[in-house]
Amino acid sequence: MSESQEPENGSNLPAPRAQGPEVIGVRTGMFGAAAGGDTSGYGGLVRTVALPGASSRPYGSYFDEVADELEGALEEQDVLPGNAVEKTVVDRGELTFHIAREHLVRVARTLRDDPALRFELCTGVSGVHFPGDKGRELHAVYHLRSLTHGRILRLEVSVPDSDPHVPSLVAVYPTNDWHERETYDFFGLVFDGHPALTRIMMPDDWQGFPQRKDYPLGGIAVEYKGAQIPAPDQRRSYS
Repeated sequence: MSESQEPENGSNLPAPRAQGPEVIGVRTGMFGAAAGGDTSGYGGLVRTVALPGASSRPYGSYFDEVADELEGALEEQDVLPGNAVEKTVVDRGELTFHIAREHLVRVARTLRDDPALRFELCTGVSGVHFPGDKGRELHAVYHLRSLTHGRILRLEVSVPDSDPHVPSLVAVYPTNDWHERETYDFFGLVFDGHPALTRIMMPDDWQGFPQRKDYPLGGIAVEYKGAQIPAPDQRRSYS
């Protein structure tokens, strides 16, 4: 039996919450669009936007062992774990460490190199935009996998929209090269130290970042092979 397939017992129960979910806003409609841009037919939906709160020990599964090993390894480097790991969340069977951006590279390298951790692979970084999460509107989420121990975890870094800088992890995980470019292209997160941080999907002179929540839903004319195609909200009609 692998370490990621431990028997169901008391140590495998979901981690209790130290605090409730953080409600950061209320969303209306299917996509949160305003000014008539939502053409989904679900404009009457209303729901809260909430982030899971911090979890308290025991976390269950192998999560406590990973947390203990990471804290011990950081202390050996004269880093206070509480300064590097802002909170730990266990939600939907996943372990997430929320990391202060100034400690991101050190934490990632420790997770990769420590023999008891050995998270050798980062399968990419994803961007998230929460306009209502004031002071930390932009999130970068990293998915790590330990091939040695058969474990997975996530790292998450939050930065303000006014200062969207995150250290690049390409030097630690070269697989992040194009993933960081894509996240920059679509969300505007600037990965400091990236070897060639340029757009990867959109044209170089494109204005704005298309996957941010405040980006216009439709309403942008597209030029295709020299022909001007009307914007979606100008070529569709719904009765």
